Amino acid sequence: MPKMKTHSSAKKRFKVTGSGKVKRFQANTSHLMRKRTKKAKTRLNGSTLVSAVDQPRIKNLLCK
Repeated sequence: MPKMKTHSSAKKRFKVTGSGKVKRFQANTSHLMRKRTKKAKTRLNGSTLVSAVDQPRIKNLLCK
């Protein structure tokens, strides 16, 4: 049986942490940022974890 291929868009969007959780970046940051307050933009900085319900599905896409 051939190897499973990693989902190309998933590998660009998600990373698996050392403890096995899945990390993602915040949405709604690519454009139309001029109308947002500084506080709202700061809150969207950085990364957050994928919810526990969605983690098995994402890991399956990443072949982990």
